[in-house]
Amino acid sequence: MSTIIAKIDAEQLKKDVAIFNVGDSVKVHTRVIEGDKERIQIFAGIIISHKGAGLNEAFTVRKISYGEGVERVFPVHSPKIAKVEVTKQGRVRRARLHYLRGRKGKQAMTVKELGQNEA
Repeated sequence: MSTIIAKIDAEQLKKDVAIFNVGDSVKVHTRVIEGDKERIQIFAGIIISHKGAGLNEAFTVRKISYGEGVERVFPVHSPKIAKVEVTKQGRVRRARLHYLRGRKGKQAMTVKELGQNEA
């Protein structure tokens, strides 16, 4: 029985998943369907968590919009996601960046950048 479930899960997985980590600044291109039209909407922010594995893998992106913090959870293998574009790599020492929720202004979106000599 579990081989059947694994086979179905393997069919649902995306082949071209972008490589990103917690702390990276990303632009998530999502497909939005309005009536009979389809368009791409971009949600740009910083990844504060990455959880799950396989088909249940998801990541949370946080941005500041008009002074208010907005978080959105995206499933990695969702057909609604067109692509994930990494704009800036961050260097963090934690797996979850929920401490950014308590920060105000520019500090709420700031983590160390990955330097040239660090990898």
